[in-house]
Amino acid sequence: MEDKVSLILQEVGKVVKGKEQQLKKVLMTILAEGHILLEDVPGVGKTTIALAFSKVLGTDFNRIQFTPDVVPSDIIGFTLYDRAQEKFVFQEGAIMSNLILADEINRTSSRTQAALLEAMEEKKVTIDGKTYQLPKPFNVIATQNPLGSFGTQALPQSQLDRFMMKISIGYPDFDSQVAILRDRQTTNPLEDIQGVVSRRELLQMIEEVKQVHVAEEILFYITYLTEATRNHKHVVQGVSPRGALSLSKVAKARAYVDGRTFVTPEDVIDLFMETCKHRIVMDQKAQLTYEQDIDMLQEILQSVKTPDLISHEMGK
Repeated sequence: MEDKVSLILQEVGKVVKGKEQQLKKVLMTILAEGHILLEDVPGVGKTTIALAFSKVLGTDFNRIQFTPDVVPSDIIGFTLYDRAQEKFVFQEGAIMSNLILADEINRTSSRTQAALLEAMEEKKVTIDGKTYQLPKPFNVIATQNPLGSFGTQALPQSQLDRFMMKISIGYPDFDSQVAILRDRQTTNPLEDIQGVVSRRELLQMIEEVKQVHVAEEILFYITYLTEATRNHKHVVQGVSPRGALSLSKVAKARAYVDGRTFVTPEDVIDLFMETCKHRIVMDQKAQLTYEQDIDMLQEILQSVKTPDLISHEMGK
């Protein structure tokens, strides 16, 4: 499937210029059956990324534009009495799709956020006592603007923890910005990209990611790293067991995307920041000690010994 991975990234890269690493991490999260929080300023391509992946991966797609008047039933659905059938009929909510774009998730009520995030975790919804399974695959790409708090409802830590990764896109570099302007003079490149895999092939890729080998030493390494966040003197809340499991899963997806059948320490190191940063709560003293929270995570990476493993041994 290595060729498929390259083709997927190549096709998505036609509409999102100069962000190869971010696109790879979005794909890794999808293959690891996780959810992604894209936090960045408006206009840097968060929505475009979700639309592009839905086309290239051959999945169903729904976009939910979160506003204060969106209610839980808009998300998960509701039952409506059908006079012709003389019974209550389930009306699907927007969440009944393979790939969901939850746009500006911090601009809706906490009750609506909770309905979405509960479905994300359980991968099912329950309406009037009846349970409905969400389709497979199922991934949520949520977006939020980190600047400006007016009219927003910040996600609590318990809900942030349900996102496998939190990724920032950032502004394009000079050459990428010129390429974006050039490509959009007469057409929208999003209309021209092609599907690379079918839904069935995507599910097969997800199953293949699960078979990627993780050596015992790597499991110890992930545990040492996450325990270091919990025991740090400036951390009020460290990385949860769910966070450690997320790091393990997405590390397997990184190995798969790179064409390997085993996880290396570099897979863990490369994804540690985006997987763990949003799960940590630091105390006020930390603001005097570190310029940014990533400085503390970098310190933890340097303090925990990296396993010295031979590649062919990890593949056993």
